[in-house]
Amino acid sequence: MTENLGELTITRELPATPDAVFRAYVEPEQFVRFWGPVGTHVELDTVTIEPRVGGRYDSTMIIDATGDAYPMRATVTEIRPGELIALVEESAGMHSTLTFKDLGDGRTEVVLHQTEVPAMYCGPEAQAGLNSSFDRLVEHLAAQR
Repeated sequence: MTENLGELTITRELPATPDAVFRAYVEPEQFVRFWGPVGTHVELDTVTIEPRVGGRYDSTMIIDATGDAYPMRATVTEIRPGELIALVEESAGMHSTLTFKDLGDGRTEVVLHQTEVPAMYCGPEAQAGLNSSFDRLVEHLAAQR
């Protein structure tokens, strides 16, 4: 069994409304444009997103340089359009919650809060990877304007 060490929180400001940010996370065609750090990609045919409680939230991230694949299989535990997405990842038991707060002027504060985070996802490299994915999301949302 994986030893769980704790929690992680990242807060970012995004250049889009909460509804637009929410759609980026639940529409597979948008999701593949930003999910994962620079140097990775997600093939559309690996993505299943069912935006409802009990729905699937699955994808496979591929490392561009090696072709190594990292599947993520999760279940939606709570969802409120434009406000919140909560998931539990099957393999690690990690809980992730994304909350979206309207800042006005077409901006959103997103908070990623994770609990039951395994040691391999707690370090600075994992945080840098998450922030890289958020950077890609900022670029994607800015291009949508």
